[in-house]
Amino acid sequence: MGNCRDDWGLGDLFGGFGPGGFGFQWRHQGRGGRHRRGPMFEAGEVKFVILRLLREKPRHGYEIIKDLEERMGGHYTPSAGTVYPTLQLLEDQGYVRAVETEGRKVYHITPEGERFLDENRDVIDDIIDRVRDTLRDVAGGHMGELNAAFARLAAVTYKRAWRRGPDHPSLQRVVEILRRAIEDIEREWEQPQTGGGPERSTAS
Repeated sequence: MGNCRDDWGLGDLFGGFGPGGFGFQWRHQGRGGRHRRGPMFEAGEVKFVILRLLREKPRHGYEIIKDLEERMGGHYTPSAGTVYPTLQLLEDQGYVRAVETEGRKVYHITPEGERFLDENRDVIDDIIDRVRDTLRDVAGGHMGELNAAFARLAAVTYKRAWRRGPDHPSLQRVVEILRRAIEDIEREWEQPQTGGGPERSTAS
């Protein structure tokens, strides 16, 4: 059983920063180029992903949720209603075992679960390849530039503000700079489109 963390080849897409922490929701492109919210994984795939996580190290349910969110750059967070029933299914199938640790169930992959992963290596590779391609569509191109710029803004703003404290004289001036930037960005979004495809739908 492995103990080292594997980012599944997704880490380079976000550089440790994703828009999910700022309230963005996952969307993917459907038929006709329209974007809609939808599941990251197809039916029956989450069990493979959870087992892959547990092969790295034992985890409790909430840790699985947060680790998957981090792997996906914040673009996807599995619900408790998906993760916990899947863990129960895997336990019933003998692929994981739950150990009570400090009042929490910590899930460990079993030898049967290891064999199941090995037997389905191609399926798991296909899942990860598809997720990587989907996330690259979100994080690449100008969206990648936007993500990097936003990450830099957050780092410059928050890290230095925390270090210098709430009474630093520059803090209010930084707030005013950000307010002006927000107004400029809002005006830019209100400009007529000159190309680049249809605006994404926010409908569920």
